[in-house]
Amino acid sequence: MSRLRVFHDNDPHAPTHTLHAHADIADALKHIGVAFEQWQPAHPVTPGDPAEAIMAAYQSDIDRLVAARGFKSVDVVSIAPDNPNREAMRAKFLDEHAHKEDEVRFFVAGSGQFNLHVGDKVYEVLCEAGDLISVPDGATHWFDMGPQPSFVAIRFFTEPDGWVGYFTGSDIALRFPRYA
Repeated sequence: MSRLRVFHDNDPHAPTHTLHAHADIADALKHIGVAFEQWQPAHPVTPGDPAEAIMAAYQSDIDRLVAARGFKSVDVVSIAPDNPNREAMRAKFLDEHAHKEDEVRFFVAGSGQFNLHVGDKVYEVLCEAGDLISVPDGATHWFDMGPQPSFVAIRFFTEPDGWVGYFTGSDIALRFPRYA
């Protein structure tokens, strides 16, 4: 079940509130410029399906988003718990960073956790299958796929280097709970 927990950035142990309903999560995130949608496949997909099959199942949503936002490329990433590079892949975006373009991810299967640092709050967003999140360019955040990552996601890009993280040097991500 998707979840949003909001914390004061100086108190990582006590969320000020927790939301589970998609509409409530989307409304709360909209106030900080983050889009959160729920998509349904046109036909069933499973982890391990070829990227083309996954994209075909969501083609109408993909086309709508590409037309609305001007994305130039779309791909599929699939990471399984037995991936030999999982620790390095997880560590890559565990520190607070930002990007030069929106970070848009649609979770086809599995889950991952985005933590957005906005003002004096941290918004912890657990994304699961069916969730699309769009983190605005310049928004400081970190992403945790967990110690045994298991997800398939469709990623949207405007520029080839849009995924490059620009790290803030802050240790805030170390103070908040990791995604287990």
